[in-house]
Amino acid sequence: MKTNPLIKIDFIQTPTQNVETSADLKNFWKKVKPLIEQREKHFDEVWRNAGEEEIFAELAFCLFTPQSKAVSCWAAVNELAANNMIFTSSPEEIAAKINKVRFRNNKAGYLIAARNLFTQNGKMKIKEKLKSFDDIYELRAWLIKNIKGIGYKEAGHFLRNIGIGKELAILDRHILKNLKKLGAIAEIPQTLSPKIYFKIEKCMQDFSKQTGIPMGHLDMLLWCKESGGIFK
Repeated sequence: MKTNPLIKIDFIQTPTQNVETSADLKNFWKKVKPLIEQREKHFDEVWRNAGEEEIFAELAFCLFTPQSKAVSCWAAVNELAANNMIFTSSPEEIAAKINKVRFRNNKAGYLIAARNLFTQNGKMKIKEKLKSFDDIYELRAWLIKNIKGIGYKEAGHFLRNIGIGKELAILDRHILKNLKKLGAIAEIPQTLSPKIYFKIEKCMQDFSKQTGIPMGHLDMLLWCKESGGIFK
């Protein structure tokens, strides 16, 4: 298999604003909404237009991102794709190429295991498998159960990035910190068990309804508040 050139995606710089309350957040959202919609459109186009290999490249990106910078991880995926390494190389060869990704040896192994999971008769079948699920929550659970290196956050991130997981929460310490600051949750948990993850996800969905900010926008909004821009 040869990976087609990946869709180019840039870090979008956004205005900055002090956000202390949900009213502040809504005002900030109004400023950056067109930029978020631009990125959301990109995610939708991935699902409509991308082939099996491109969808798998998005999964590779989300396997790489834990404790690593998203921009560096996407650059690493593009480097692998440009050298036709995603579907042909060994864990050792991949690890050597992704030197800006933390825990690169483990993550190279995760990529190979996922590659084997979705390859049938020499062909990548990930999009076909994803389409077999009617319920996004069941699909997320299946991904977590079957793909090493994927948890609720990474599975939600992957599904959002391919345009089919807009209602899912992508919970990390930055999102949790902001949800607490804005009063959406009472406290930041010490650990995120599935039960606690579901509870906070419901709180975030309720906060989305209360503020009128779509769930698909809320994660990107809180992230651009933290980073000064929108990426993936």
